[in-house]
Amino acid sequence: MGFRLPGIRRASIAANQTSSKGMEVQKGYLAVYVGEKMKRFVIPISYLRQPSFQDMLSEAEEEFGFDHPMGGLTIPCSEDVFQSTTSHLSRH
Repeated sequence: MGFRLPGIRRASIAANQTSSKGMEVQKGYLAVYVGEKMKRFVIPISYLRQPSFQDMLSEAEEEFGFDHPMGGLTIPCSEDVFQSTTSHLSRH
């Protein structure tokens, strides 16, 4: 038997923590796969409006079209670049 700490879970997701592949994505968030190892990140959908994130989406469209290898949105950049970009977005 356990107990829930929803505030901690939300904070983890908002901080771009990776989540297990089987974990459901909370409303208002999106799972994406990044880097050579296709690491899964859960990000706020509000990032989709940001020009820096839209640049990454354009690269994904050029590289994968609508055929993403993980079955979800795959971003073709390194984990470091992705984390740097999303870290910048989370501060604004």
